[in-house]
Amino acid sequence: MELAPEDLSGPLVRMDPLALGIAPGTLLTVDFTNFAGNPESAAQAAEAWLLALPCPSLALTSTPMRLRGFDLSVSNPQDLDRIAAVVARNPVSTTVLVQALRVIEGLPLSAGLVVESLAFAALQQGEEFHRWLETRQVKASPGGAATAVASPQPAPPVLLSRRGAEMDIVLNRPAARNEIDVEMRDALFEAFTVGALDEGIERIHVRGNGDSFSIGGALSEFGKVSSGISGHFIRTERLPARMLAAHGAKYHFHLHGACVGAGVEIAAFGGRVTATPSTFLRLPETGMGLIPGAGGCVSVTRRIGRQGAAWMMLTGARISARTALQWGLIDGIDD
Repeated sequence: MELAPEDLSGPLVRMDPLALGIAPGTLLTVDFTNFAGNPESAAQAAEAWLLALPCPSLALTSTPMRLRGFDLSVSNPQDLDRIAAVVARNPVSTTVLVQALRVIEGLPLSAGLVVESLAFAALQQGEEFHRWLETRQVKASPGGAATAVASPQPAPPVLLSRRGAEMDIVLNRPAARNEIDVEMRDALFEAFTVGALDEGIERIHVRGNGDSFSIGGALSEFGKVSSGISGHFIRTERLPARMLAAHGAKYHFHLHGACVGAGVEIAAFGGRVTATPSTFLRLPETGMGLIPGAGGCVSVTRRIGRQGAAWMMLTGARISARTALQWGLIDGIDD
């Protein structure tokens, strides 16, 4: 659905969106490219109404700007078409995403993690996620059988070492590009707990062995938890980000290669994040009928703002290390 910029200061924004046909799963767009007025003033006048919408909202502007209240602002019409296609394909997960980001933006980190986990739990029960699971199983197995979860590896999933007041944490599943399975998740939780509780540790460096920092959650384990609420309870107890939320300032994440999903989400909590020039970062979860569930709705939003986070999460696009630096998702590029 599209509204004219002038509508934002008119009687329409005093009406219930549902009465206007603006329903969950739709995309509301406002094209400011030929607007004679001030886009920022128009958006500000309708900010409260926009934040209460039951669907994503997108502003198309002639030059890059972030307009208050909107979930996204883009200046490239191709981005509008791309996001509209994503919302049409996964209307539930995209709507839940923007609603969660609106709430999380104003919350403390720990409370934001709870909101993210509850939203993720709801989507785990949804049709979009189960459709993705079915598609993935068909692709993984010509006979249609589900792919078995890989057996535990002999080497420890995470390596720890201590040098005085500094500690090194190394993700150690190079053959699997450091995908975060249950074993690695628990090992990271334990490592980050040590970092949180040991006051003698002043600086913690986190790296990944192999060609990538981490390609994110182990896809073979997706859908294995019996229910959404069971997954929420597991995240409440064992989510690595929970140990980073209050102590991220002393962490330095060193990224390289692929940094996808949980790999981005965890790293974004760091007080300092650097990457090699060839690093790319990506958040693909909405294409799976989900939202980021490893803390990214909190950590990425804190670094690049709600609209920047929504763009990354809705499009699932790769961004380069240089773009990540420009946006503030990372703090430096390693030589």
